[in-house]
Amino acid sequence: MEFKISPSVGVARLGNSEGQFCLSPDSIGGLPFEADASGNKLGPIKHFKDEESQVRRQGQLFKIFNAEGVELTINSPNVENMEWTVHLANKKAAWYQFSELKGNLLYGPENSYKNQKVELRNPAVEGEARQALIIDPGPRTVSGANQSISFDKASVPDGYPDRFPSNHTISEDGSVDLRTSEDGQGVKYGTEIKTLGDLKTDDEGRLIVLGGYGHAGGDEPLTSYGGSNTWHDDISDGPVYCKITFNDGTSSVILQAWVIVGSPDFAPEIVNISNLSDTMFDVGVRAFNLVPSMCTNGQFNSSYIVNYQRDILPIVKRFAAYQWVANVQSMIAFSANVFDLSDPSEENKANRLNYFAYFRRPNDKSDTSSNQPQSELFKTQGDDMFPMMPLNSGSNSVSNVNIVKFLALNDTQYFMLEQWANGSFENNPDYEPFAISKEDQASVGNCVGLPMCPGIEVTWSLQNPSIYEAPYVIADQKGLGGYNKTGLSPSRDEAEGGGCQPGDLTKRMACPWQADFFQCTIQPVNFTNPDFNKANVTTTERVETTTNKTWTNPEEDSLGEVINTEKETTVRTYESSQREPLPPTYYSYWWPPQSPWDVLTGEITVEGQMNSHFPAGQQVNYARGINSFVQMVEHWSAMAFIRNVNSQDKGFPYFTETERTNELFSFKELGIGQVTGDDSDNETTVPIFYINNDLKSVGEKSEKAKRLVAFLERRTFKKIKISSEGLGLPRSGTRIRR
Repeated sequence: MEFKISPSVGVARLGNSEGQFCLSPDSIGGLPFEADASGNKLGPIKHFKDEESQVRRQGQLFKIFNAEGVELTINSPNVENMEWTVHLANKKAAWYQFSELKGNLLYGPENSYKNQKVELRNPAVEGEARQALIIDPGPRTVSGANQSISFDKASVPDGYPDRFPSNHTISEDGSVDLRTSEDGQGVKYGTEIKTLGDLKTDDEGRLIVLGGYGHAGGDEPLTSYGGSNTWHDDISDGPVYCKITFNDGTSSVILQAWVIVGSPDFAPEIVNISNLSDTMFDVGVRAFNLVPSMCTNGQFNSSYIVNYQRDILPIVKRFAAYQWVANVQSMIAFSANVFDLSDPSEENKANRLNYFAYFRRPNDKSDTSSNQPQSELFKTQGDDMFPMMPLNSGSNSVSNVNIVKFLALNDTQYFMLEQWANGSFENNPDYEPFAISKEDQASVGNCVGLPMCPGIEVTWSLQNPSIYEAPYVIADQKGLGGYNKTGLSPSRDEAEGGGCQPGDLTKRMACPWQADFFQCTIQPVNFTNPDFNKANVTTTERVETTTNKTWTNPEEDSLGEVINTEKETTVRTYESSQREPLPPTYYSYWWPPQSPWDVLTGEITVEGQMNSHFPAGQQVNYARGINSFVQMVEHWSAMAFIRNVNSQDKGFPYFTETERTNELFSFKELGIGQVTGDDSDNETTVPIFYINNDLKSVGEKSEKAKRLVAFLERRTFKKIKISSEGLGLPRSGTRIRR
């Protein structure tokens, strides 16, 4: 009999609560679940943060099912034992700097990292010494009920060549000196990575994978968003195995899945227009014949009948949901009932075709020309214009190599929408689901699928069929007899084939991970020149200095008599160059469900509004008060969770901020006259939020603030410095954060 681990790719999420965790949603756009200390699932989540205002880790629950969909546990009659083994790792520090779409082999072998001359992270470390840059605690195994084990130094399997940042120092010449944990003094900046998380089993022996605590740290000042030398964080991924032993004479089986430990999902009920399940489904359809009646050997069937309820309506609903995390008024129009989208009649075809005409076609990666569909912003009709859909940044609106300016649906989504427009669809709520389980879709359906620059949880490598063994199944290099003895490879590219190692799915992401929440939010995108995203901008500043010298009579009785004056004028010119988006640009968003930007305040009590300084229902900037990349690394957990507070009535959602740690922030109103020098301008003020570093005054605000301060005072966080040359402009090209 066949068995499988479900989900085939699970997603856990970081959190910094020291004692509390929750479980991942089991549906796309669902809420996480409460759990007891062993990971037994309870009801829907009540609070995303603990009593000290720290974010709870989100654990991924793994189950075993047979071919009939019946779950097996350690209490099933024919099961003797279920032994789970998981191997998590973080390869970021040993990989290449993030470089948009350079290195993406879907653009051909000439686009490899080496051919594109992409720089390595920690480039001074060479050869075999680069293996020490990997955080690799080795595999962990649990079996039975209510068991647990950590991915820390104390529980490394005997004989495994583990690697932790605390085990080594990197000299200026690039040499790596190994040391014991006892000898290590920790990192100079941020927080040392001592664990990648934990494994637990519940009452039935099911597996729960918990990731790290959202830590990041290094020994050198931060230099960039993509990956500063010596820096690590505790994002991770790796294979999940289950060995099932039976008591009825049936041979034991070993099953395999994968787990990704991503950053927190601050708006879990809002789904990306093209999520990671959509990406995996697209790969399965076009490369693995997942739905042969739709697509065979990469060729779509123009007579295929799509289902409106299953294939089209979810996209329309996602357009509507974006309004709660971004200002996308034009996209909201495409969720309005201007005509009956579910009507397949010939009389309604003109409406459907007009609707479809506003969607840009996905780029052809094999076409090297620059004038591709995803460079087009507006649909024009004479002097009329309207932004094409979806209105997001594309996967590379930043650099000038492999340009993808604006988002398009993936190929399979676009095909299904085209079939709908042409009338090849049915509107049947009792539709036949695709051959992918609900659990497999749900785990990755709450992650970013497009755009991917790099993304949030994972990046464009998940679009490459070479990393899959089957639809939704990651190809595993398997460590038995291989890396389980030698340790992980710092240099192999799994997109070339041969299976994935632990850490391969997340190694291309930003380091520290918090950069995505500060730098990857909005993007002004050029929409007139398909050959350029950014241009070199030189700023010239002319500074004129005048020096006056006055000589007076030295006689005491005539000190005020001027006998000579001299005037000298010096002119200095300063020039600075940087790359900024080429005007004209259009204001676009990256992935607002994961990194919100425009949100509604939700405090409805006197105390809540005194701390938030805003009335309920006002649209505000989500990250207000976090004014630098460094502050986001330190205080990411202060951000709010965006939650539907009218969830019982699915027809009328109302998403507002919840659980924002307002106590951390101070507030002032700044009169415009303080900038212009004109007191009359002070009739208008702007709100200023900032972090109060005086913890004593923070703790005096309330009992909740006291608990927050207690946590901040006992944590091992070292103030972060940045390079003397600074971090440069954000990738968006602007520091304006309204």
